[in-house]
Amino acid sequence: MESTQIFLSPEQVSDTEFIAFQLGEKLDRPVESFQFRWKKRSVDARKRDIKVNATFEIIDAHESWPEEVFYEPKKVDPSKVIHIIGAGPAGLFAALRAIELGIKPVIYERGKDVRERRRDLAELNKNHLVNPESNYCFGEGGAGTYSDGKLYTRSKKRGDVNRTLGLFVHFGADRDILIEAHPHIGTNKLPQIIVAMREEIIRAGGEVHFDAKMTDFSVENDAIKSITINEDEIVPVTNLILATGHSARDIFQLLFDKKIKINAKPFAVGVRVEHSQNFIDQLQYHGRLSDEYLPPAAYSLVTQVKDKGVFSFCMCPGGIIAPCATAPGEVVTNGWSPSKRNNPYANSGIVISVGPEDFEDKDNSMVCLDFQKKVEHDCWVAAGKTQNVPAQRLKDFIDGKVSTDFPRSSYLPGITSVDLNKVLPDFIASRLRQGFLDFDRKMKGFISNDAVIHAPESRTSSPIQIPRDRETMQHPEVKGLYPCAEGAGFAGGIVSAAIDGMNCVEKVVGVE
Repeated sequence: MESTQIFLSPEQVSDTEFIAFQLGEKLDRPVESFQFRWKKRSVDARKRDIKVNATFEIIDAHESWPEEVFYEPKKVDPSKVIHIIGAGPAGLFAALRAIELGIKPVIYERGKDVRERRRDLAELNKNHLVNPESNYCFGEGGAGTYSDGKLYTRSKKRGDVNRTLGLFVHFGADRDILIEAHPHIGTNKLPQIIVAMREEIIRAGGEVHFDAKMTDFSVENDAIKSITINEDEIVPVTNLILATGHSARDIFQLLFDKKIKINAKPFAVGVRVEHSQNFIDQLQYHGRLSDEYLPPAAYSLVTQVKDKGVFSFCMCPGGIIAPCATAPGEVVTNGWSPSKRNNPYANSGIVISVGPEDFEDKDNSMVCLDFQKKVEHDCWVAAGKTQNVPAQRLKDFIDGKVSTDFPRSSYLPGITSVDLNKVLPDFIASRLRQGFLDFDRKMKGFISNDAVIHAPESRTSSPIQIPRDRETMQHPEVKGLYPCAEGAGFAGGIVSAAIDGMNCVEKVVGVE
């Protein structure tokens, strides 16, 4: 098999006869002598003449395409068990990898399955009721299940990204995620894929428990001994993968109280800005709107302000802003898109890097988490102590004016007009203002009063790192405890979390 690259116009992407002719010309072969299929595809819109970078795999006409095998389960040995806390991507992929290695995975998830979880999200959106155990962050599939399903990662050195994407395909995702430069499943499609993974884990001999919160654990002779799920102690536990996600603050507190080492970790805080998707399309596509040939446009922006990075985060074309609080007394925003990304709005986090060095109590391992909590609580108070979020037209934010009305917002619980310059800490607000001015120079018109900012965007990553040994992936003080993925500060998104979960299992088993 060989591969070759050509460049196409957006309209030519679906014209297989034209593609075959172009490939034949480049390969200097008659069209009837070979077969082709897509390998990679990305849109290059840097110039007015928009092109698609297209890479194809080529085989001879008489050959068959090799079978794609992404998942190879084994019969599990019930006497060999790995306990996993959390059924997000790290936990689920850890369980699937355990099955491939013949080990029985037992998952404990504090939240509910995807069907029951949906009801709690409806209560959050409609009635402002936050269920601390079942929300956009907690429940089957983790934060990604109902908050987008982006699969792009820069963490290509951590493991086999294509194999990870292939597992999603095996369980029902469209094969296009293997092809697109920025693959995306969509919140409307991801839940049924997650259910298929859970059903396979159970079919293969594993266990998945919902409404099962780890409330304690015990250590003996510097090794994990047991865990307490709700009120029940599970003994023995010799290998525990801690894949709780970036919002499991009770786990951080539990480790802190037990004097098990954790570290403050840099993260990012800011706002989520929403424009009309047509406006972003026109900016990015030189006046052209997205259509059947061009996907809704995205953007990626970064600048430096007073020695701090200001950057776009989790940009959602054709998306919706979602409420992601995990406890009463706080508000949090995030963004998601359906698979077609066909909502009329585009949103993105615009955030500033924050680290322990920004605070007087910089040696306190909880200092970044405490700051995150304070920002979320202050925004909750400013918006009226409901799940409304404080909001402001972007131009008004730059000018320090309270907005008298809004063009729209996709945030379902509702928004409250405030001056975010007075709600956010000054070192955040001042950098945001300058960052937006810098972005407006890169994307002329980005600052307008048609754009609305919502606060806060604060769950960008974990504000805590649970340390682990580089070689064994175990906590340096507790043998058999494997801090994993986003909640431990070692991943940043669905794919990197999934890879980290699989890597942890391989360390448990001793796979090189």
